[in-house]
Amino acid sequence: MTRSAQLFIAQALAALAVGSASAAGPANDYPTVVRADYVFGCMQVNGQTREALEKCSCSIDVIASLLPFDQYEEAETIMRVRQRPGEKGALFLIPVLRAKVQDLKRAQVEAELRCF
Repeated sequence: MTRSAQLFIAQALAALAVGSASAAGPANDYPTVVRADYVFGCMQVNGQTREALEKCSCSIDVIASLLPFDQYEEAETIMRVRQRPGEKGALFLIPVLRAKVQDLKRAQVEAELRCF
């Protein structure tokens, strides 16, 4: 791994740590804006209906009950960065980071089973 790649990973992980540290509050308590953003995106995919609102709200509640917010935030960040083309996005495929994403995906599957 090149020096610039190591530096990029270190900076990204530091940013994750700072973001997690600023999210004060009870464990598993997701900020309202995060819940609303999730529901908005979910409804975009599943329809703009009252039923979709209820299912999507249920889904984020299940995810929040299974995954502490700091872990959710880290996994979401990793998933966004991994979408970058080239070496920088590929750096986020290392096993430690992949495991964080898998935890979120498991929570999403559980939410899908319970709510949809």
